[in-house]
Amino acid sequence: MAMVTAMPEAFLDPETVEGGERSATSPISPPLDRRAPTLSDKVAFLQRPSSYGLTGKVECVETHMSWVFLAGQRAYKLKKPVSFGYLDFSTLAKREAACRAELALNTALADGVYIEVAPLVLAADGLALGGRGAVVDWLVVMQRLDREDMLAKRMGRRPPTRAELDHLALALARFRRHARPRPVAPARYLRLLRQALIDDRAILLRPELRLPSGSIRRVDSVLQRALRCRSDPFAARAGRLIDGHGDLRPEHICFDGPVVRIIDRIEFNATLRRIDPLDELAYLDLECERLGSPAAGCRIRAGVTHARRKRAD
Repeated sequence: MAMVTAMPEAFLDPETVEGGERSATSPISPPLDRRAPTLSDKVAFLQRPSSYGLTGKVECVETHMSWVFLAGQRAYKLKKPVSFGYLDFSTLAKREAACRAELALNTALADGVYIEVAPLVLAADGLALGGRGAVVDWLVVMQRLDREDMLAKRMGRRPPTRAELDHLALALARFRRHARPRPVAPARYLRLLRQALIDDRAILLRPELRLPSGSIRRVDSVLQRALRCRSDPFAARAGRLIDGHGDLRPEHICFDGPVVRIIDRIEFNATLRRIDPLDELAYLDLECERLGSPAAGCRIRAGVTHARRKRAD
């Protein structure tokens, strides 16, 4: 039973001035006597090809928690100064810590994609990537991946081959085998599952989403009854939790030739990464079905199961 709690969005003012904040590890020169750059200033600078020493176009992608700038063969991620219930990027120090955690956590599944954490500085002549000046923000620098090679895109245009799906299954099985165990007490795990259902139901029934409330209530009723009447199998999984990916979706899986790379492992909330590996695999399976390729999800699930059994033999 895959349960993934939706995340509410409660934006801070994106124009908030962030002057006066300093990270203990930042290469800082004396502060400049000028207005601290806003998020809009930073975005405008990072949209310019000249900021990277390039010509041509910089493609920008905005999410609810970051801006990603695709420049040449690199992608630069700038975290927004936002604070939600499940993350806090509201200060410069917190954004630096999140950037460094993202770099460290994603090495296992996306080797070679995450390159470095780079400072955005305010120099004498304005903003600059690196160099001397007061650090005003931090960027995660990544190798740019072709979005046409992402699993979500491949499903609609050029379905992944069985060999590619088997490579993905082996990568997931290997990751699960080496992931840090994060068990909890069975009673606590059941409470967490029940609370997840309550949170999911409340979010999905929001009027602005215009989702079919009858179907949501029926599914919720079935899940609640399963937890109430057949709790033992779920409680038995409490000792199997691992430090997983946390957001394993086709949009985050790239087939780069013979190499499978899985990006965007959650760095901002360790609780969201604490997950039953079967739950995470079921979520990916469901997403494949939603995108019109249930066979792909079945193949991945079977491949992970086979690799685990083969390892045990």
